[in-house]
Amino acid sequence: MDVAVIGAGMVGLSTAWFLQEAGAQVTVYDRDRVAAGASWGNAGWLTPALTAPLPEPAVLRYGLRAVLSPRSPVYLPPSGDRTLARFLAGFVRHSTARAWRRGMAALVPLNQRALEAFDVLAAGGVMAPTHRAEPFLACFATARDAQRLCAELEQIRDAGQKTGFSPLLGWRVRAMEPVLTDRVDAAVEIHGQRYLHPPEFVPSLAFAVQARGGVVVQGADVAHLQHRTGGITVVTAAGERLQHDAVVVATGADLGRLAAPFGVRFPVQAGRGYSFSVPVERMPRGPLYFPTQRVALTPLGERLRVAGMMEFRRPGDPLDPRRVAAIVDAVRPFLTGVDLDERRNEWVGSRPCTPDGLPLLGATASPRVFVAGGHGMWGIALGPVTGQLVSQAVLKGETPPELAPFDPLR
Repeated sequence: MDVAVIGAGMVGLSTAWFLQEAGAQVTVYDRDRVAAGASWGNAGWLTPALTAPLPEPAVLRYGLRAVLSPRSPVYLPPSGDRTLARFLAGFVRHSTARAWRRGMAALVPLNQRALEAFDVLAAGGVMAPTHRAEPFLACFATARDAQRLCAELEQIRDAGQKTGFSPLLGWRVRAMEPVLTDRVDAAVEIHGQRYLHPPEFVPSLAFAVQARGGVVVQGADVAHLQHRTGGITVVTAAGERLQHDAVVVATGADLGRLAAPFGVRFPVQAGRGYSFSVPVERMPRGPLYFPTQRVALTPLGERLRVAGMMEFRRPGDPLDPRRVAAIVDAVRPFLTGVDLDERRNEWVGSRPCTPDGLPLLGATASPRVFVAGGHGMWGIALGPVTGQLVSQAVLKGETPPELAPFDPLR
């Protein structure tokens, strides 16, 4: 079977790799280059213990207070964008405890297989490693704030997700991670997680796809898809007409443009995240998370990546320096030996968010057109297991039961 994959990020390349594993010939098209979108600049966390639907009552309460402040970790600029309004209405509708429990139950089967799928990639020749996040610390100014995260983790565990964690207080936190100042008075250590280096891992995955006979076409802007007898025609903006048996659309926040003609009406909104890298006197032993400030820190090579922000704006809008400044100001009091003013690689990218916090995975109204996207903040962590399951749907013509809650036509 000859399958086209549109999108050369983590999700698209993982799908291509697992299609190859099952014997398909694949061609990956990307309008820019490998890992040019949200796959490049994110924190690189592989954290099933934290992978949960974004809409929930606490996030809604926080968002209503914070979204109009340009320096808030969640920012919603005033606009008349009808697509954004539709997304936000759906987000509010799904921000209930009942909807969250239903969404969490849907994600658990994917979370349980997420790390194993990375092991399959490694055994199959993907050279870039994943790293054990030991320790992985969520840091707080007070023990009361830490207790809130413990309560959230208990809810995730009650939903069936294996989650191990230990609360820490005072000097024990700073002894475990000397990069933290005495403004950090409590933490939660989350066990069994991993992380990776996105700018290394995703190109390594692309190389593995090519080494196994796949074709990765960069700079190919797919304009639309057309049915033909026995297959699908991929039509590029340059006028090329490329024939395939089936196609998987994995274009992140732009997913709706190609998928809408095939019945996918569920909105996918760009939730833009920011990141940059800084030098440190002493590299943290593992990832650090500041949940109150919504900031993630990951050791990547010789520099520390700092990532944060959820900004609901158009994907093509320029980087806003105020967002970078907001991230810096949020974490500066909690870190020592970290030069937050010596920033490199300032970046903004668009996470593909859905109103119910669940991805769109599987067949569309066409039996030859499939979608894989809408993971929000969890595209890196869930990319490989998504590829495993979507490739089964493409090649067998049957939806695996794990994908049923993520029906793109819902």
